[in-house]
Amino acid sequence: MKKVKVGMATCGISAGAEQIYKILQDSIQKNDIEVELVETGCMGRCFQEVLVEVEDKNQNYLYGNVTPEKINQIIHQHLIDNKPVNQYLALDLNNQSEDQFFQKQKRIVLRNCGIIDPTSIEDYISRGGYQALKKVLKELTPEQVIQEIDSSGLRGRGGGGFPTGMKWSFARKAEGIKKYIICNADEGDPGAFMDRSVLEGDPHSVIEGMIIAGYAIGACLGYIYVRAEYPQAIQKLKTAIEQCHRQNYLGENILNSNFSFDLIIKEGAGAFVCGEETALISSIEGKRGVPRIRPPFPAVKGLWGCPTSINNVETFANISWIILNRADKFSQLGTAKSKGTKVFALAGKIKRSGLVEVPMGITINEIVYEVGGGIINNRQFKAVQMGGPSGGCIPASMGDLKIDYDEITSTGAIMGSGGMIVLDDSNCMVDVAKFFLSFTQNESCGKCTFCRIGTKRMLEILEKICLGQGELEHLDILEDLSYQIKKTSLCGLGQTAPNPVLTTLKYFRDEYLAHIQDHRCPAGVCSALLTYQVNPDLCKGCTLCVKKCPVNAIQGEKGETAYIDQNKCIKCGQCFDVCKFKAIIKN
Repeated sequence: MKKVKVGMATCGISAGAEQIYKILQDSIQKNDIEVELVETGCMGRCFQEVLVEVEDKNQNYLYGNVTPEKINQIIHQHLIDNKPVNQYLALDLNNQSEDQFFQKQKRIVLRNCGIIDPTSIEDYISRGGYQALKKVLKELTPEQVIQEIDSSGLRGRGGGGFPTGMKWSFARKAEGIKKYIICNADEGDPGAFMDRSVLEGDPHSVIEGMIIAGYAIGACLGYIYVRAEYPQAIQKLKTAIEQCHRQNYLGENILNSNFSFDLIIKEGAGAFVCGEETALISSIEGKRGVPRIRPPFPAVKGLWGCPTSINNVETFANISWIILNRADKFSQLGTAKSKGTKVFALAGKIKRSGLVEVPMGITINEIVYEVGGGIINNRQFKAVQMGGPSGGCIPASMGDLKIDYDEITSTGAIMGSGGMIVLDDSNCMVDVAKFFLSFTQNESCGKCTFCRIGTKRMLEILEKICLGQGELEHLDILEDLSYQIKKTSLCGLGQTAPNPVLTTLKYFRDEYLAHIQDHRCPAGVCSALLTYQVNPDLCKGCTLCVKKCPVNAIQGEKGETAYIDQNKCIKCGQCFDVCKFKAIIKN
């Protein structure tokens, strides 16, 4: 029997996967086709959604950019007449060596995403699921589990990069009758979708990792803190937890052992600051999500004053693989201080956007050009924004930089949880810095004076620069405020919020100077610094721009060269967009 999988993660649904699934469902029933129809998670190739995979006689066919018209042809030609529709194929899954998107990838965290049905615990078990938990409970002491994770070199994938084994060790040794495990799934970075995709595509891998972590530190209860804006992920988690209870992977005396552990889902209200672990703890406790002074650290005094270990989704998804495949196999991947793989949400001006997992040590250029396929419209690669809104911009000139915690930090950026936004020469770096600072300024909890007020003053300066009202002394003020905010803020949000400004000042200072001294935006983004003019040699007198201008700032009759009245022009750019002859010049 053929099996048909439809990518039903959020990325697929937003592209129309639900409609495709319904058409398949109706057609299979109507035509009595012997096909098993299942939904799966993100297959990684978000740039080709909707994705439909057909498993047929030990061969796999992946169809991309599937529309209702295409799926009807696939149904009749492939599912009924047994003839693959070659022109719609995104990838021959039996010959992945030809697919550059996967060539450089090493999938550990994403090993099941896009392959299994995330609502089926049987699918997860068929691929080795819960074997690590059985091994832990039967063969290893808590101390041996911690030693194995420590030996692997796994560092927390939430952004800080703290050694996971060491964190578990602190919680294990801490005094307390009750201990807790928390999964931080509060993914709030613009452009990031790693945690969401893992929870939607393989929730059991995260759950198994949390159970093992609970056994290791001596916890009996765990919380998954996931933002309420992730309804698909939450539903998949609820289903997975129910299945685990039925099969005794959660609850009392798991698998007839002396270990008991359970999980609770806590839906967050979308406050970005709750990605910081002490603010997250406050939120779970029903208080306002604001950071606490450390020490004491959560491993000693965390949730309700008890020892607590907090890791993010990606970290937990690595655990069972490490236990089954041993620490040395994991540590063989990566660099001296950054082991294993890293999941990235590859977005921005990139040809092949999507969810990727690459070995540590790969370069930025390899990700951009070989995995991502290069820049859209073959424009010039300018920079990558890494680490989310409180990360930093790394210029294209540093494209040979390795994906390594220490090397990324040395640039002034941070690894973060894994957002990677690719920028090209049409991006204004001052505008980019303003965008990310406006996000962190708006998301500041307000507890720290410098974070609350300092980021506001920085944002006001950036707005002035983008309006052509900047002064050279503003650059010194920006740097001074940045360092003051980093030094005096209590949590990671304030300590890293100035990074986009500092890195753009460091690597793209010439753009700031162009805005201030020349009243010019080199990328043509800051509208206050733009002028639109008509090139008389190219204008054909079609009057399309005249008709499109919302304020009647363009004059010209049919067959005559148009003229733009600069006093009336509001610089909306509509004339530039509609001109078929490229006669509108943007300066």
